[in-house]
Amino acid sequence: MIKYFPELIQGGDEWLAARCGLLTASEMKLIISPEKLEPSDNDKTRAHVWELLAQRITRYVEPKYVGSDMLRGQADEVEARLLYDKHYARVTDVGFVTNDKWGFTIGYSPDALVGDDGLIECKSRDQKLQVQRIAELAVDPLHIIQVQTGLLVSERKWCDYISYSGGLPMLTLRVLPDFKMQEAIVRAATAFEERLAEKWAAYQLSMASSARLLPTERRIEQEMYLS
Repeated sequence: MIKYFPELIQGGDEWLAARCGLLTASEMKLIISPEKLEPSDNDKTRAHVWELLAQRITRYVEPKYVGSDMLRGQADEVEARLLYDKHYARVTDVGFVTNDKWGFTIGYSPDALVGDDGLIECKSRDQKLQVQRIAELAVDPLHIIQVQTGLLVSERKWCDYISYSGGLPMLTLRVLPDFKMQEAIVRAATAFEERLAEKWAAYQLSMASSARLLPTERRIEQEMYLS
């Protein structure tokens, strides 16, 4: 079942709570090989298992450092949405979308919805990468899994992939569902959820054992949020 959360603000506390412990489109690249379309089994995959398991146990998402590149990217994506809205089609903001039709939930945070059928996914690029995208007229391979997962979760008919770099033309590419890739994404997500369930069972066994485990309280210092 698809659920939309238009009231959530991406990056806000309620948005973090909604996606806590879930596989999401932006992180799907950690669990599937885009070249082979097979489930990944590497250090990043294993680390993501433990990260999501910890979130499901604690219901807490640890803060991440926001650097200058990320701040620039956030500003660029706002500008890209405005240009798209002005020149192509009206867009509607939505905080989060989920789908649980596979027996587990996958989440996606679109940059905007377009009518009843479309999405946009905006990417801020360095100028060298933007020149490459324009020359090749192709979606960056680093983002194709995210885009296809977004289409899978939302079940929409298309996604306009927007590549933006101030001072260069903004590129918009129409992406349609790739059902072969989406089937591979579901297989990888299923394998990931099975692995996570095994680790959860192991954690529960340890908690029920005679291991020397003392409860603690989380302390969040204000300085953690200062950059």
